[in-house]
Amino acid sequence: MQKALSAFKRLVGLENQETEPILERRGHDSPPPYISINSHEASTSCNSIEEITTVTCSTCRGTGRIPRGQEKELVALIPYSDQRLKPRRTKLYVALAVSCCFLVFFLVVFFLYPRSVTLEHAGVNSSLVTYDTSKSIVNLHTTNKLNISNNNLFGIEILSLNVEVLHMSVVVGTLTLREVKSIGPLITNQIFYTVESEVQDLNTYEVCTWDRIHVHNILLHVQGSLNCSYLGHVEQIPFEGYEYLDCHSNSSVPH
Repeated sequence: MQKALSAFKRLVGLENQETEPILERRGHDSPPPYISINSHEASTSCNSIEEITTVTCSTCRGTGRIPRGQEKELVALIPYSDQRLKPRRTKLYVALAVSCCFLVFFLVVFFLYPRSVTLEHAGVNSSLVTYDTSKSIVNLHTTNKLNISNNNLFGIEILSLNVEVLHMSVVVGTLTLREVKSIGPLITNQIFYTVESEVQDLNTYEVCTWDRIHVHNILLHVQGSLNCSYLGHVEQIPFEGYEYLDCHSNSSVPH
């Protein structure tokens, strides 16, 4: 009997449940959080999740992603046909760089390459002759000219001038001139120097003083060296020359 009553109660409970409205019961409960896969919220949520777990790949132009923390462990393979392996105008840039280097080198060599500095003994500019009759000495005061040609593309400085005057292989006069003088590039300049010579020779004295002799010229051999400086380099340039001097007259005019 009890079993029959309990079965009847269960049957009555099921009927009451079927009569309750389904929509009203579900309206009281909170709806499940459904998100459309095509909505903006879904894409934002997925992107935020990916940004937390991944980082931008530095070798695939930002199109691929690798796990965070493995940037230094993974190796990226670039195809041989990738344009980054074939930069544009590489040969042109290399050719221009090599051409510029050659041009700069040529200009430096052309302007700074040391060229010759030539000296030319230009002869006597003026002279003064005196005699010492007691000792049979002929005193000569000669002013000579020296042409200096600077063939360099930069200026030079004259430091000193050393001159010796010889008569019959005997040194009769010397001069040391220390004067700093600048000569510009591609310029020819002149230096005048005066040498006092003393000829102690009886035959020469007679040639210069005797009136019976029509020719009173004596031969002097002039030799010396010039010290010049350029580009931090000191160079010694020798020169020499010969001059005929009329020792009978007291003086000769410049020529």
